[in-house]
Amino acid sequence: MAPNPHLRALFMLNLRGLVFRFACLVICFWKVSILAQGVLAPPPFDFSGIAPAARTTGTNQPGELPPAVVPASENQPLFQVGPIQMYPHFLYRFLYGDGIPASPGQHINTVINELYPGILLVLGNHWRLDYTPTLRLYSDDRFRDTTDHAVNLTGSTTYENWLVGFSQAYVSSSQPLIETATQTEQQNYATAINATCKLNTKLSIELAANQTFNFVGQQTAGQVLIDSLVWSTMNWLDYQFSPEFSTAIGAGFTYDSLKGSTDMTSEDLQARLIFRPGEKLSISVSDRMEIRQVIISGAPDLITPIFGVSAQYQLFEQTSFSLGANRVVSPSLFLNEITETTSINASVRQRIVKRLFLDLTGGYTKTSYHETFFGFDLSRQDDGTFFNARLSAALLKRGTAAIFYQTNENTSTASGFAFSSTQVGFELGYRF
Repeated sequence: MAPNPHLRALFMLNLRGLVFRFACLVICFWKVSILAQGVLAPPPFDFSGIAPAARTTGTNQPGELPPAVVPASENQPLFQVGPIQMYPHFLYRFLYGDGIPASPGQHINTVINELYPGILLVLGNHWRLDYTPTLRLYSDDRFRDTTDHAVNLTGSTTYENWLVGFSQAYVSSSQPLIETATQTEQQNYATAINATCKLNTKLSIELAANQTFNFVGQQTAGQVLIDSLVWSTMNWLDYQFSPEFSTAIGAGFTYDSLKGSTDMTSEDLQARLIFRPGEKLSISVSDRMEIRQVIISGAPDLITPIFGVSAQYQLFEQTSFSLGANRVVSPSLFLNEITETTSINASVRQRIVKRLFLDLTGGYTKTSYHETFFGFDLSRQDDGTFFNARLSAALLKRGTAAIFYQTNENTSTASGFAFSSTQVGFELGYRF
């Protein structure tokens, strides 16, 4: 008997809804770990192609990437060649900051001019490719002027009852980092493949494989920075109790190959709850137990409870609120060290008038550094806070202008890694 076309349409609609919720979690997860946390106020993702790292909730899943920003459907591309649509975008950013670390213990006041000339290619119905270089010019010659790059390719397709997604990204960055307290060059290659299948009206499975290569290869403050190659997988069995409530259990494995340092493996057992009592409120809670082994070093296994919590609430049509907390363990940029990071953050978005928005974001992060070669003795602990305020306005049809203010402070038990910085600036952007 041929399947009922109405039932098939309903099935595919539910499947896409499930995948959309999963993709939203993926976006949050990726922001945690692609690049180490920077000192400078982050630019908007839709113009820079780089989401701010380590300032949002989620579970550390290397390689999971957000999709490229797709223009509104009614916007016509500036150029089109066959099935390829081209959407150029441009952002200029002016920033003045004090207390920015140029090296451990050396804090500099500087003006920074940034240019983000990028282009988004929409390749048919399934692929998006965004390329955005960043030209960054410092007024103080103790910082190096740089040209960074961000390339993000994403695609998805369906096969029978499966929805399959793929992403590949390359990010080169050279910014002052909190972890190193100096301007640090990084090159990151991240690949992710995920697949979701709805087995019936209640049960579905999610499969994911990730690969992340991060290359640093320099020294700072007398310490060697290391390259890392990370392969991981995370697989879920999801049960939908009702349209408002779902739960899932998952298991994963990660292998960390660290240049010049001892390699590590870890196994994860996770549980996840997603609760959506209405259109205005969404809550996600994840909890997992990670068992991490340091190969050859003779150090004992590190058993760490890890969690992630996020909540979004649309208080009024003009006001939204989000809250997040998470705890993750990952290799450090420093030789023979790992980091254990706990963070809490909150944000409020308020539409003041039709085309004017105010965004307030703040958070606290605690990072402990542990040795891996001689055991897990505490060697460094940082406590950081930040607050960011951004007032933005839509200009013309596709333009935007914004002013921003950020203050962040980091205290550390290690000499030279504490700093306090205040930054102010403005942005002008346009999407063609």
